[in-house]
Amino acid sequence: MSYEKVAQAKSDIIIGTKQTLRAMKNGEVDEVITADDADQSMTLKVAKLAKQLNIPHTRVSSMEELGNACGIDVGAATVAIKQ
Repeated sequence: MSYEKVAQAKSDIIIGTKQTLRAMKNGEVDEVITADDADQSMTLKVAKLAKQLNIPHTRVSSMEELGNACGIDVGAATVAIKQ
């Protein structure tokens, strides 16, 4: 389900942990998605901030599939859907 949501929102997504964290702090994000097979030290920061800011957080199993849903040729650890 989340992969499909990302694929549908392609023009309104932010890819990458640093960019996602920045956008979350700026109030630009409706939802964040993290991959379970990504480096947990990176995704944990996103998950904690999402909880603090009451932003819905979804976890998916694969960085590769998340990257594919974003339309990129590499895996994505974190994706944000913009407001």
